[in-house]
Amino acid sequence: MKKKILIIGAGASGLMAGIQAARAGADVTILEKNDRPGKKLLASGNGKCNLTNLCLSDENIRSSHHLQAMNIIRSFPNEKVLDFFHGLGLSTIEKNGWVYPVTDQSASVLKVLLMEAEFLKIKIKTKESARHISLKGDQFLVRTDTWEYTGGALIIACGSPASAVQGSAGDALVFAEEMGVRTIPFMPALVPLRLKGGGYSRWSGIRFRGSVTLLINNVPLITDSGILQTTDYGISGIPVFQISRYAVRTLYENKSDAVSVRIDFVPDCSERELEEELFSRKERCPYKTMRQLLSGMLPEKLIPFLLPKDCPADKNNIRLVTEILKNFTAQVRDSAGLKYAQVCSGGVPLSELTEKLESRRIRNLYFTGEAVDVDGMCGGYNLQWAWSSGHAAGNAAAEI
Repeated sequence: MKKKILIIGAGASGLMAGIQAARAGADVTILEKNDRPGKKLLASGNGKCNLTNLCLSDENIRSSHHLQAMNIIRSFPNEKVLDFFHGLGLSTIEKNGWVYPVTDQSASVLKVLLMEAEFLKIKIKTKESARHISLKGDQFLVRTDTWEYTGGALIIACGSPASAVQGSAGDALVFAEEMGVRTIPFMPALVPLRLKGGGYSRWSGIRFRGSVTLLINNVPLITDSGILQTTDYGISGIPVFQISRYAVRTLYENKSDAVSVRIDFVPDCSERELEEELFSRKERCPYKTMRQLLSGMLPEKLIPFLLPKDCPADKNNIRLVTEILKNFTAQVRDSAGLKYAQVCSGGVPLSELTEKLESRRIRNLYFTGEAVDVDGMCGGYNLQWAWSSGHAAGNAAAEI
């Protein structure tokens, strides 16, 4: 007799878990609260779906139990993810290690997953929002508004409240707590940051290449470089996303006023080289003001934000401006919020789970994807975790 497995959530990790369990001979039912599966998957990578990254390393994955997270990923690494999708008929293309479907469409990824699920006779019940879970004997009961489903194993794969995609919520933590499993609150990760102070509307809408460093009590913690974007409330862009997890967590856990960012507007040269360049510009064009010396070096809209209108280009001001351009510092007030986050940190800590992602407290209860306290940097690492965790939980849940 086939083992009946229930999965809450038809996202990336839920679909992967369902396919693996069904391939192992289980009878799989997936409950999805939205009107169709894979809504967040369709939105990933701005609709292009960055499947994984060939440059995966330890630093790309963040977790309170990092070694365990990496062991799970290594059990189904990026090359096996690509073998899996190629086996489903998906062609891929690699761009500097970032892997996408050759169509550049997330819909292609979802389509091949759903075709495989249909072939394996996986039942995907849409518009079925799980309200309550419980355990009676060796059977899990999942109650929705319309029905009560039973199964010998339950996989919680309903994600996190990150993003504005319909259906994104913190249900995974509610279900975990119902079963007595310890959780860590969800917090935005890969998210823009709000800065303290005012006047940021004056620099809103600028894109420039720079670097940003997160400081905790004035001590540098992490730096990232690339295209930064300014907003009317602070800063955004991929480098900001990469450091945001630590800023948000520190603000929450320590309630610290000492979380700040340092921006380098001219990352390609040292302070000394920048100072020499500004002195050289002044020598070539002695008639220019300090603002005028910066024309052609910085976006025009940024210059009046950084410098007062009447700022002569004398020796002291050149040194002062050099310091500002290389070490502009502002305190972080908050993130832009869950709606603007690509993923969350938090969830069920891996200390509560085995390396097969089974609860250490309750047999046959599993957690995958964003329901677990594992998140990655931008670049396909979060989907890699979804595939790896879904693969581990699906295979393990199907075992008799």
